[in-house]
Order: sequence, then C-alpha cells, then structure tokens
Amino acid sequence: MGTVDLTYLGLGAGLLLMLLPFYFLWRYRTGLLGAAVLGTVRMTIQLLLIGIYLRFLFKWDCAWVNLLWMTVMALIASHTAVSRTSLKRSVLFMPVFVGFLVTVLLVAVYFLGVVMGLDEVFAARFFIPIVGVLFGNMLTVNIMAVNVYYGELSREQQMYYYLLGNGATRFEATLPFLRSAVIKSFSPCIANMAVLGIVSFPGTMIGQILGGTIPEVAIKYQLMISVITVVSAMLSLVITIALSSRRTFDAYGRLLPVFREENVAKKV
Repeated sequence: MGTVDLTYLGLGAGLLLMLLPFYFLWRYRTGLLGAAVLGTVRMTIQLLLIGIYLRFLFKWDCAWVNLLWMTVMALIASHTAVSRTSLKRSVLFMPVFVGFLVTVLLVAVYFLGVVMGLDEVFAARFFIPIVGVLFGNMLTVNIMAVNVYYGELSREQQMYYYLLGNGATRFEATLPFLRSAVIKSFSPCIANMAVLGIVSFPGTMIGQILGGTIPEVAIKYQLMISVITVVSAMLSLVITIALSSRRTFDAYGRLLPVFREENVAKKV
C-alpha cells in the first residue's frame, strides 16, 4: 500500500476533536481554556509553516544549511530550557547550548552513519527529522533534571558542606543531588520504554504505519528512536551539569548565587 495522505478537509475534521477537551476545560472552570486554544492554534500554524519550510529544505539539501538549522534549533531549545528554570541565564544558557549541540551532532551522525549506514549523514531528509526528535526529548529531561539538581542542592547546602568538610570531593558531595535529578527526570522515560508495544504504541511508529510503511520496518525504527532519545538525554544532561558546575561553584567548592533575583525573593 502506498502513502496515505491527509486532505486539509480531513485535517480540519480531526482538529474538531479538540472541542471535547476545550469544553471540559471550560465546564470545570480550570482557567486553562485560553491557553489550550492558543496552544492549539500556535501548534497548527507552526507545524504547517515548518512543513512548507522543510519541503524547500529537503529540496535544497545543502549540508551546511542543515547544520546551520541544527544550530538555530539548539539556540531555541536552549532558550526554552533556561526560561523554564529558575537559574540565571548567564549561568545556564551556554552549558545547555553546548550540551544540546554536541549531543545531537554526535548521536545523529552515529545513528545515520553507523546504524542506518548512510553515505550522506547530513542529508536533509534524514538529518533534520532525527535532530528534531532528539531536541524535543532532551528539552523535557534537561529542564526537570536541572531544576531538581540545583533546587535540592540549594535547599540542602548544609549536607553538601558537611560532606565537603569530611573529605569528600565536590563530585562526591554533589552526587546525592545529581542522583536525585537523574532519577526524577529519567523515571518517566524508563517507564515509557517498559510499556512500548504492549500498553502504548508511540506516535513515530503509528505515523510511519499510517503513512504506508510496513509494521516490521516501523517497529525497527521506533526501537532505535527510543534508544537514541534516551542516550541523547543522558549525554546532554551530563554535559550540561559538568559545564554549568564551572560557573556555579568557586575554587573552594562553595555554591555561588545561581538563581534569578525574583526567585530568590519568592523563597525569602
């Protein structure tokens, strides 16, 4: 069976399904109706525009343009990640940006070049979708992990300094907080992996099957997508924490002011 396309009429009919959650958001007076409507409109417009843009990007298919697009995506993802934490931008932005950029480049090149065996790893048709998948997953994990790590470290400074005073290295003293951050940010990923194919069918696989790909091929790709998203999330988190630690501790291992002033005021 060939590719099954959606007509714009069918797409509009599908979007009408959103009226159901809109109704209950209004009926239960959640205050989320406006945000939900705006989010749906933005999502629809952004995806339609990016679809048009990607069509030209795939047609152009220039390696340096694709790398530039990856860099732009890294900047946007880094800005989004930092804005959703309570840390100072000067402390977190560059570590997140470097962690995202390095991780996506390494994992994407390995997946496309080694796993898929492509000669042109920067071909837009393959490179851009993989980059998008990796950024989306890393963003969620990094936001949660960084918030947990620095939040608990700030609240439990007495324990941190106690460990330092008893001969622990800075890594050993921060390990309990790093462990907590990893557990809380990766537990949902691990839980989702455990039920793939039994309780849930992931969107990537369903999209491929509906588009005409045979199930066996779609499943193999979904398996690899699940693997590289977990790998990229972990690698980017390690790089982000390692680089940000250079800006959040002084030469004596003391934690510097890392939170934005408005967040410090709220805590006080």
